[in-house]
Amino acid sequence: MSGRREDSGTRQTEDCISCCLIVCLLAVALSCAAAHATENGASVYPVGAETVLQGMMPPPRETGLFTFTVFYSANQMDNSSGQSAVPEFKVRVFANAPKIEHTWGVPVLGGMLASTIGIPLVYQQLHVEPGKYDKFGLGNVLLVPVGVTYNKGNWHWFYQADFFLPGAPYSSAAVLNIGQHNFAAGPTGAFTYLSDKARWEASSKADYIANFKDGTTSYRSGNELTWEFTAMRAVTKKTSIGLNGYLYKQTTDDQLNGALVAGGNRGRDLAIGPQARFFFGTHSAFAFKYYRDTLVENKPRGNAFWFQLGVPLNFGKH
Repeated sequence: MSGRREDSGTRQTEDCISCCLIVCLLAVALSCAAAHATENGASVYPVGAETVLQGMMPPPRETGLFTFTVFYSANQMDNSSGQSAVPEFKVRVFANAPKIEHTWGVPVLGGMLASTIGIPLVYQQLHVEPGKYDKFGLGNVLLVPVGVTYNKGNWHWFYQADFFLPGAPYSSAAVLNIGQHNFAAGPTGAFTYLSDKARWEASSKADYIANFKDGTTSYRSGNELTWEFTAMRAVTKKTSIGLNGYLYKQTTDDQLNGALVAGGNRGRDLAIGPQARFFFGTHSAFAFKYYRDTLVENKPRGNAFWFQLGVPLNFGKH
């Protein structure tokens, strides 16, 4: 077959370019993390979730179902100096979030109109003096009424406006509440590059989130910049392995009753770990990944294990 007789020099050049992409992704992540938390050190967006083919959306007039399952554990809550600030602190989170993406087949700005909804369900345990607390509830729902997706050769990308709804109702009498209890919104963009025959993948997704005031607590979390990145290498026709991670940086100070919180309470985190992706059936895949928090400020420092699944929902259509 002609595919087996491709020029070796071309293949080496392609691999070198892909390696450079991986090195650049990691270099930028490490350099940015040296620069500059939200209410309770949490966010409306589960940063680290989107590290699997981030720039790809379903084909025109088709729908995709994705599920995100995560177990997160942390035994330390860091302050602005990166030191443990809460004695006897432990948090355990188990969450599952289905997400539906649909590409409408309607041309917009040279691309195709797309929409997304994600609904997270969260169980959380918190250990702090004087005891242990747990709760189950609805997290912050993601709504994307309008997005535009593109595909040009080896490149896939999209941009959209994200809207986040408040989580489960807030109780001032409860030590533990699920989700953030404010509205938030912001622009999002992502891309995926797949080399010929999908030997190499480089993907990236960036969000800028503007938080509105929590009407119950009068707390307004600062704005947030998140950058998720992925670099993968195919080892078989169905399997790819590589690195995933994210950079989180809070760009503005927190406010309480309209006044700045002491020190700003700006959060920061750089997380990196391995990822494996497996294809099965027709256009379906699942992924396992792990990451560990580093360079943390004003946030929990822990570890996350993820399982993700993606399947097409074509409702009988080809």
